[in-house]
Amino acid sequence: MKVYVCGGTGFIGYQVCLQLLEKGHEVSSISLGDVELGSWWPKDKIKTKIGDLFTMEADELVEMFTGYDAMVYAVGPDDRYTPKAPAYKFFYDRLVLACAKVVKAARDAGVKKCAICNSYFAYFDRIRPDEHLAEKHPYIRCRVEQAQKCIEIGGDKMAVYIMELPYIFGVHPVRAPIWKDLFIKRLLKMKPYIFFFKGGTNMITVNHVAEAIVGAILNGRSSKRYTIGDKNLTWVEWISLMLPEMGIDRKIKILPPFLGTLFAKRMKRIEAKKGLEPGLDLDHLFKDIQCRETYFDPTSSQEELGYTGGELEEAIKETVKKCMELINDEPQINS
Repeated sequence: MKVYVCGGTGFIGYQVCLQLLEKGHEVSSISLGDVELGSWWPKDKIKTKIGDLFTMEADELVEMFTGYDAMVYAVGPDDRYTPKAPAYKFFYDRLVLACAKVVKAARDAGVKKCAICNSYFAYFDRIRPDEHLAEKHPYIRCRVEQAQKCIEIGGDKMAVYIMELPYIFGVHPVRAPIWKDLFIKRLLKMKPYIFFFKGGTNMITVNHVAEAIVGAILNGRSSKRYTIGDKNLTWVEWISLMLPEMGIDRKIKILPPFLGTLFAKRMKRIEAKKGLEPGLDLDHLFKDIQCRETYFDPTSSQEELGYTGGELEEAIKETVKKCMELINDEPQINS
């Protein structure tokens, strides 16, 4: 099978490329070129194109995809990116319009299968309709609309698989884990305790995410939304795995949700003054997501797509270790 991976040098796309090669498939990739393709990248085995999918014209995309059997779309911002307001326009342009353009071009080029990296927030929007998550959170709304639009484009000409992904851990040969600035640095500053909240979520390694994506390309059902995951962990269990790798020994104190909401509302005002707006509305974040148990049973998707679980704790520790190495290598600023 000939597979085109959009975002092949990225965190997820890289592992997808490696696993496709291992299974004997022919792989091509397009990426921004924001990292140097050194010895870690199998350039002799992957036909590599440097380009920006967001700015490419439709006819150029059709030509690029012609002759391929399947396409993997592992591109686009997630909820951890805070754009300029309005957030909905930013995420809609990049998650819905840009993705739809690429998917349509793949369909028009004769590609028969397409796997799209999406978010498990769309799953929770489906199973909790009374909470109106998509209405309150622009990012979730755009993930829901992305899936709907791409399935519609695929129609009966191209099978589309929506991969709803949770928290993902593992390391990339040259890219810094997003957790470094987002989370690890914040934990390091907390003294004398680590303050966090009750709740938890599903987590998985990047290798198993790649297994699921390859499994969808090989065995998936058209127009199916697959909620991909491995193990449900509480926030306390998660942080407890991290602390030893960070070299700190602090007790974890659980805060009531209302304190999180007060803090989030303050952050929302600060970001609004900067002209920024998060994709997850900070007025509702702690009640809807952060202080909840966003758990699910991944058994059905594991059985259907043939991906496995395990090695999560090791991947979390490896991620933290990489973050700490990068933090320790940063120039120290004397206060």
